[in-house]
Amino acid sequence: MSEGSSFQLGVIGSLALSVASSVAIVICNKALISSLGFFTATTLTSWHLMVTFCTLHMAHRLRFFEPKFVDAKTVILFGILNGTSIGLLNLSLGFNSIGFYQMTKLAIIPFTVLLETVFLNKKFSQNIKLSLLVLLLGVGIASITDLKLNLLGSILSLLAIATTCVGQIMTNTIQKRLKVSSTQLLYQSSPYQAAILFVTGPFVDQCLTKRNVFAFNYSFIVLAFIILSCLIAVSVNFSTFLVIGTTSPVTYQVLGHLKTCLVLSFGYTLLHDPFTARNILGILVAIFGMALYSYFSVQEGKKKSADNVIPVSQMRDAESKPLLMAKTTVHHEEKDSDESRKTNGVVTATKDSFA
Repeated sequence: MSEGSSFQLGVIGSLALSVASSVAIVICNKALISSLGFFTATTLTSWHLMVTFCTLHMAHRLRFFEPKFVDAKTVILFGILNGTSIGLLNLSLGFNSIGFYQMTKLAIIPFTVLLETVFLNKKFSQNIKLSLLVLLLGVGIASITDLKLNLLGSILSLLAIATTCVGQIMTNTIQKRLKVSSTQLLYQSSPYQAAILFVTGPFVDQCLTKRNVFAFNYSFIVLAFIILSCLIAVSVNFSTFLVIGTTSPVTYQVLGHLKTCLVLSFGYTLLHDPFTARNILGILVAIFGMALYSYFSVQEGKKKSADNVIPVSQMRDAESKPLLMAKTTVHHEEKDSDESRKTNGVVTATKDSFA
């Protein structure tokens, strides 16, 4: 199997793992929150990240992977930024209507495109932009119900969008520029993400739910679902870093909206949530937008690969000309140096004389 085919299978595998684990954790958390009354989502996320770190630490001790050094300042900043973005998204959900929160999540894609265009000089074709527009339209139709605005909620949403976009761009940039795998980056950053949420989580949850996480009655069934949620979260966190590292932040957001459509469908099928013709229409439009995005991404990837291939004749010319020129240059330089030494009457040692 060629290297390109192996990479494509790896990307498909990471996308499938991300979708499956994300849908599973949504269903698990929905049961934990709706049926069992455990509403402290931010604190739960800190436990997710701590279990993820412990799992990766065990994998490291068993030599499943080797950690790679990354500048401490970069890792700490990255971890705190990602942890902060999770807290801000939860606060945005708490201080806004469901419809406005969905708008916040939709806005992450165009903001990511804008940031990558301005600061990283990344080019997005008109076809890609059109497919993203169709996708966002479909998800908006399917998920947005009401749009109630308030100043505090709007500020929190803007901060959540900014930190999420920058955090996901950093995830992709760090992995590619520093040659760090998704496992290595997650292993080093997860303690800082867990720490920031572990400290702020109870306060955030207290503000949103008016409930104290330490006063909750932890029955056996609640503990079982919390443990299950934490175990699934290991796969969610790992696949998130893997997808962003192997594809791009925009592709990860597109995948996130596919999860939204699947969650809506599973909610109707398994949990008998209300489902209307508008939901169905929105999901179909969103899936069409995803299909367009996938098609145009694959076509542009093939075009880039074809453009990067150099014809054999050009490769021969490129390989031969510099060598000939280098030999000629060296020959002339040696003649000139010999003449100068003869003229000055000084015998100097060349590099070869020390060999």
